[in-house]
Amino acid sequence: MTQDTPEGDRIAKVLARAGVASRRGAETLIAQGKVTVNGEVLTSPALNVTAADTITVNGEPVGEPDPPRLWLYHKPSGLVTTERDEKGRETVFGNLPDYMPRVLSVGRLDLNSEGLLLLTNDGGVKRQLELPSTGWLRRYRVRVNGTPEDKALEPLRRGITIDGEKFQPMEVTLDRQKGSNAWLTIGIREGRNREIRRAAEQVGLKVNRLIRVSYGPFQLRELKAGEVEEVKSRVLADQMGWSTKPKLQPKSRKPSPSSPGRGGKTARNSPRTTTQPSTKRRTR
Repeated sequence: MTQDTPEGDRIAKVLARAGVASRRGAETLIAQGKVTVNGEVLTSPALNVTAADTITVNGEPVGEPDPPRLWLYHKPSGLVTTERDEKGRETVFGNLPDYMPRVLSVGRLDLNSEGLLLLTNDGGVKRQLELPSTGWLRRYRVRVNGTPEDKALEPLRRGITIDGEKFQPMEVTLDRQKGSNAWLTIGIREGRNREIRRAAEQVGLKVNRLIRVSYGPFQLRELKAGEVEEVKSRVLADQMGWSTKPKLQPKSRKPSPSSPGRGGKTARNSPRTTTQPSTKRRTR
């Protein structure tokens, strides 16, 4: 006998979208007896809720989820793209400005990589931007040690296989030689772990600096290291291909006292609204 699927979403997901905590953090709050639904203390996260339910955390009502938003962040080298690091290293999320809501990263940049990292408050936006089917080009400025000739880069353009793992063809341009290093521009449409570094090593080149300068239509431009810039709501809706644009202006609400503080360094400037390129995402 088939059981009907409960209406609504799991309580942890709702709390995460409202900016209260991560899903795991929400489950911890529930286990601590700090969450009520319709006046009853919740003891298990195995509950679906709808807009008709009244939810509180530490006695404070939880507001409606913020609309989808997207930020550009210039990740400095030396930060890991995780909320917590078991080795005690500084994280991207610990270095965001205090005014930022809880956000998720779209993909990652490794510890020694820098440049454009997209941040969003919405899991659906994150998933859509990470889908291989979007085919958005991620472009990098790459400094390698050595004096490569252009023909040495052909294997990267054709697509190579490393330890049985096939890499898609890359867009590779040899820009200039400066002393013992060369600068390349590399474009990829995948997000495999250390993809560019591993591919470069396969053709005898060691990457000593890697800067992401664009992710699809979103560009780093003049954003300085550590700075954050929000994408205009109309640009986000346009690039995401939303036929019916959601209400993208965030509602003003009092943050829940259970929301974790940033506790890290603040950005160098206040948020600015980015001026994005008008080129729309190509239909694939």
